[in-house]
Amino acid sequence: MRRVRFGAAMSLDGYIAGPNGEYDWIVQDPERDFAAWMAEFDTFLIGRKTFDAMVAAKQDKPPTGIEYVVFSRTLRAEDYPRVRMDREAEPVVRDLRVKPGKDIAVFGGGELFRSLLGAGLVDRIEVSLIPMLLGEGIPLLPAPALSAKLKLLGQRVYAKTGIVRLEYEVEGSR
Repeated sequence: MRRVRFGAAMSLDGYIAGPNGEYDWIVQDPERDFAAWMAEFDTFLIGRKTFDAMVAAKQDKPPTGIEYVVFSRTLRAEDYPRVRMDREAEPVVRDLRVKPGKDIAVFGGGELFRSLLGAGLVDRIEVSLIPMLLGEGIPLLPAPALSAKLKLLGQRVYAKTGIVRLEYEVEGSR
């Protein structure tokens, strides 16, 4: 069965974006092989708000061999022919997990992450803790959310940037 992995950059005070969705505070560490990490996935699950930001940045067309699945009740599939549009995440993710392929990434979107975590559909959480305090913004896990027990799988400190990468297995949510 394919794993569903939520990955995010997060400020020390728990935000994945600033109050207006800004993410210019997120730095990439030169030691991190981002391309190798991206190669572990062939499917990206994307919430509507994150997809809106991708469209604005002209990053809404998936690379060859990658499928974007966007969950929205308002966007029209015919306006975005290169991505798959669905209204309900849970049945789609349940179906994707049992099909052959690489791991599945939950790409951005605290609300999508919350709903999939609550449904028991997130296997791993990978957070890059950025040494920044935002004071307000979009939280990693918006309320109301279920609690979840996590098991630490690994960690790495990037000394040049001060980023701490944490990887957890989801043992269960309630």
